[in-house]
Amino acid sequence: MIAVKYFGAIAEKTKSSEEEFSFSGMPLGDLLLALEQKYQLGQFSFSVAINQKIVQHTANYVLKSNDIVALLPPFAGG
Repeated sequence: MIAVKYFGAIAEKTKSSEEEFSFSGMPLGDLLLALEQKYQLGQFSFSVAINQKIVQHTANYVLKSNDIVALLPPFAGG
């Protein structure tokens, strides 16, 4: 099982803060493509974290069982 967590505007777009997928061994890029097709996320800028670590090269990462993927909108600070 893989958990995907959504934050900010992405959570608003998906109407959910989290969902689970019952697969592993899939490239992260394939998951992101599937989510783009399901929710039309192309208009959003976001970072991807896996198990609380930002992933720079999403195409190279292969998901494993129990991974937690987070789609994080840009952070603003002050």
